[in-house]
Amino acid sequence: MATLPDPLAPFRLDGRTALVTGARREIGRAIAFGFAAQGARVAIHHLDNAEETADAAEVVATARSGGAEAQAFAADFATDDGASTLARDVLAAFGTVDILVINASIELVEPWTEITRERFDRQIAVNLRSTLDLFQALVPPMQARGWGRVLTIGSVQQNLPHPGMLVYAGSKAMQHSWAVNLARQLGGSGVTVNNLAPGAIATARNREQLATSGADLLQRIPVGRFGRPDDLVGPALLLCSDAGSYINGASLLVDGGRLIGG
Repeated sequence: MATLPDPLAPFRLDGRTALVTGARREIGRAIAFGFAAQGARVAIHHLDNAEETADAAEVVATARSGGAEAQAFAADFATDDGASTLARDVLAAFGTVDILVINASIELVEPWTEITRERFDRQIAVNLRSTLDLFQALVPPMQARGWGRVLTIGSVQQNLPHPGMLVYAGSKAMQHSWAVNLARQLGGSGVTVNNLAPGAIATARNREQLATSGADLLQRIPVGRFGRPDDLVGPALLLCSDAGSYINGASLLVDGGRLIGG
């Protein structure tokens, strides 16, 4: 009797090292656990403060208890060298980074007429400058090895910008543009670059907005519920494994149909 090929085998990440930024909770944590469950070594990025350090330690402990290799790394992307220092530290610990997930970001809600230079610069530093620094430090070695996966975590706001998040929404649109640009440039090298765009996900960041306008928003989500961090895991595994080797330059919406819902 013939043995059928295992369609799930290409999703395995054995021998791969993944760096997930902003991985101490919510979406980043869920993706890191998903990668660890598929055999990857995971680098858990977090801010260097008591709360985030404790959260990251818990993520590492949970991953290790499941048999995965994991380590936490602190870095503040608002500083000039935060991202480059993170890349250096992860490479020193693991030797290589095969999968880069750009998840860390900040959003400061305010009317566009009141945006200050300081708050603008902070969002740009965390959401964009750090992304470029990580690209420059970690993608060329992927090219040299002939395999790599880069995944930016965007937002439905790249298409439906929130009026109170001019800078954040714009940064997500630019990050998506970068992903497409690099996907074209890196084509044929074994490195793919894609964007994963969540919609209304029930996270701590969105708790206040969902509490005040959730009922109205829910009417515009065709599947009839808010997303969960775990909803991002399957798409991330697809785009960051051999299963997604022919997907490049894509922006995959995980929004329950929100974009078509209006």
